[in-house]
Amino acid sequence: MSNFSSWFSRFRSSSKYLFHRTLHHSAPHQTAPSAAAATVFNSHNRTRKPWMLPLALAASAGALALQPHFHPSLCDAPDASNRDVSFGGKGSTQYVVKGSQKEFPQELLEELKIICQDNISLDYDERYVHGKPQNSFHKAVNIPDVIVYPRSEEEVSKILKLCNSYKIPIVPYGGATSIEGHTLSPNGGVCIDMSIMKRVKALHADDMDVVVEPGIGWMELNEYLEPYGLFFPLDPGPGASIGGMCATRCSGSLAVRYGTMRDNVISLKVVLANGDIVKTASRARKSAAGYDLTRLVIGSEGTLGVITEVTLQLQKIPQCSVVAMCNFPSVKDAADVAIATMMSGIQVSRVELLDEVQVKAINIANGKNLPECPTLMFEFIGTEAYAREQTQIVRKLVSEHNGSDFVFAEEPEAKKELWKVRKEALWACFAMEPDMEAMISDVCVPLSHLADIISRSKKVLDTSPLTCTVIAHAGDGNFHTVILFDPSQEEQRKEAERLNHFMVHAALALEGTCTGEHGVGTGKMKYLEEELGEEALRTMKKIKAALDPNNIMNPGKLIPPHVCL
Repeated sequence: MSNFSSWFSRFRSSSKYLFHRTLHHSAPHQTAPSAAAATVFNSHNRTRKPWMLPLALAASAGALALQPHFHPSLCDAPDASNRDVSFGGKGSTQYVVKGSQKEFPQELLEELKIICQDNISLDYDERYVHGKPQNSFHKAVNIPDVIVYPRSEEEVSKILKLCNSYKIPIVPYGGATSIEGHTLSPNGGVCIDMSIMKRVKALHADDMDVVVEPGIGWMELNEYLEPYGLFFPLDPGPGASIGGMCATRCSGSLAVRYGTMRDNVISLKVVLANGDIVKTASRARKSAAGYDLTRLVIGSEGTLGVITEVTLQLQKIPQCSVVAMCNFPSVKDAADVAIATMMSGIQVSRVELLDEVQVKAINIANGKNLPECPTLMFEFIGTEAYAREQTQIVRKLVSEHNGSDFVFAEEPEAKKELWKVRKEALWACFAMEPDMEAMISDVCVPLSHLADIISRSKKVLDTSPLTCTVIAHAGDGNFHTVILFDPSQEEQRKEAERLNHFMVHAALALEGTCTGEHGVGTGKMKYLEEELGEEALRTMKKIKAALDPNNIMNPGKLIPPHVCL
């Protein structure tokens, strides 16, 4: 036994040395741990004693177990012991994203210049703007090294193929209206701005679909479609581009009638990390042909590839619409009416709720004199008779739930003026508190729980020293809270985080989600394990590793860093 103990001591020391050397000196693509195990086996088993085989296998297993923590596409956390406190991991309270930015290869820069010609920028101010999301408190220590503006799908393919060969990060960039840190560049690299690719490639009016490039905005697209009597029904914030809307799986106020982005995209073309161009589906409205790659890419936030073409289904512009507004003594009363409206079977196209603080902000920002109390806004569409009939049915529901001041408009300018109240809600908040930034919650619950979660949230928000407003897409259970705070004041930032945590956990407890339409980015990663479970996140990680083995596509987003394969 003494000889065995002496040998095992030498074996363990040798193994530690080999493991250390393998982990710190081997290229990521090499199978060094297996080679290390083979070295241990051969150097200590010249006589091939059978009892030594389990030790050699244990050495191999140990090396393989250690390797994933040093492979960025398998586990992003640099130290397994710190997984729970790394950025975006469970329990994370950080909001400034730190990254590892290496020197940008001059050879790559020269090759990118050949591909993009004049459509490339190294200007610091331009790179800074691209590295800091608009209207969002999220920040990163680093900014992109270079910005490229591709003009075609072929150029996108060449750019990605090059970056993949150099293992340089790629951050896709659309309308820059996302608010959860989707376009941050914590590791520097290449920001691929898709704004030049904004053509309408084909309109099939008889089929009610259109093929577009990703850089076109939804408002721009609807201007193009209006003469044909068609429109694209999703309406997120002004400035949002179709490609970014696909990437974040967005929706908007019309989602209650027309669904979200996943319901309105027929097909995509996507460039993968290695430069391959993939068509996800045909132009048919339905198909059972294979995996649904379209829905896989929608909501992937640029972590799987770059969208270069989108086929969208369209809708006929309604013959008639009526916009209505009414007031309530409490947000619960307002939410109850929204639920009752949906339960009645009325095909309402919009149901929006604003609390009294939000209405006050609108009054301050726009010089209006609206009653500062919880307010519901509706839109009814269809034939003239049908829209008016719906209006009167809802008017009766409002009166039965303590509602008052029910007004409605049918003339285009009057309707536009009423909806302006809702569309400018966020800007009104910034006008009310011009020196503040916003943390915007985005939770969604089953519709029957909406009144409960909003009323519970209001009690907590109203006791906070921060200014907080509530805006809800009340017809589908989705509501936002705009929490205004000064990020330079640590106490205010922590209070904003506390309020956001409260609402997210309240939604999850009611079988809801941490994000109904804004997406994950860097801001919501820390909640995904609680919502989806570790196995779902591991599955996402496997898909990511298969399609992007070098982890160049928008790294550090969507999938929490503590998730390992």
